[in-house]
Amino acid sequence: MLKKVFVNGYGSIGSRIIQFINDDPEIEVLGVGKYSPDSKINEAISNGYSVFVPKTKINNFDKFAISGDIETALNDCDLVIDASPAGIGFKNKINLYEPKNLMAIYQGGESLTGDNAVSDLLFNSRVNYSDAFEKKHVMQGSCNVTGMGKILEPLRKKYGKMLKRFDVTLVRRWADIEQTDKSVTDTIELTQSPHHGEDVKSYLGKDSPLFVRAIKVPTRQMHLHIMDIRFDGKAPTSDEIHDLFKNESGIALLWTAKGTKDVRDYADTMNFSFKDTNMIHIHANMTVVIDDTVQIMYSDDQTGIVIPENHMLMQAMLFKKSYQDSFNHTEQLFHMKEKKQLLEEHFSI
Repeated sequence: MLKKVFVNGYGSIGSRIIQFINDDPEIEVLGVGKYSPDSKINEAISNGYSVFVPKTKINNFDKFAISGDIETALNDCDLVIDASPAGIGFKNKINLYEPKNLMAIYQGGESLTGDNAVSDLLFNSRVNYSDAFEKKHVMQGSCNVTGMGKILEPLRKKYGKMLKRFDVTLVRRWADIEQTDKSVTDTIELTQSPHHGEDVKSYLGKDSPLFVRAIKVPTRQMHLHIMDIRFDGKAPTSDEIHDLFKNESGIALLWTAKGTKDVRDYADTMNFSFKDTNMIHIHANMTVVIDDTVQIMYSDDQTGIVIPENHMLMQAMLFKKSYQDSFNHTEQLFHMKEKKQLLEEHFSI
């Protein structure tokens, strides 16, 4: 029997998620939730999705061919993927999902701690896939947090106690490509006490020697992470570091990309959905080794990187599939192996 999934929100994340799970033969997509009467409603309807709106605001949508209210749609639902703006997911949990005893996935703009926590588990398929099996509410990490986890976990598995410290500078994009209503300001914005480090420590361990700083720069073309990895003793060679990631899914080794826009433009040329690569790109020509330290730079496909992760999490919660079965099913929809090969061939030496 198909599992019924509702996507609550149709912004940068929701529009991507619903496209992919709509092609999943194990899922029946009930529809998408919309909270503002804008052109995105007609876009969703033209893409074949039923659109539902809050019952209390339904009169505001009389000019649109909506299918009903969100509250009623959720009565016939197995799991909700909440893709609403930051902070709204917690309100939806309290007002919608818990009263209906629904499983729900939340995005990285929500909180893991404090009075507004949506879950006690932050998901990263590379680290804690099976921990989601018995959970009703799970938070998917943000794009930056997901990217760091995909890099750090293979390093931990390989080098263990040889690792002494990680220092990461997150150079974050200002806005997503689709956020045309959000202007890109001519400044470099400093982020005080970024949450990303503590989020990563929630699954790597609170005592992990990870130090994170963040700035936001005026671009829409991905995030860039600069990571210094300190070892207890002489550091591995750059070739050894690159070899570690050669067979990692969702991580491509690029040698000739001059910047993040090169990668995005190539994704557009290859007609990747939403111009997304859905992965991390290690800029291998920028790797430096000095004494006990390796410095790597990698770009993080903002928004796109968390979409296959949401799909993996959905399978863990709904079906309790093995990691490998879930991975294989996600690969059938996202074609990550093919994308990685194309990227590495195009940006090879």
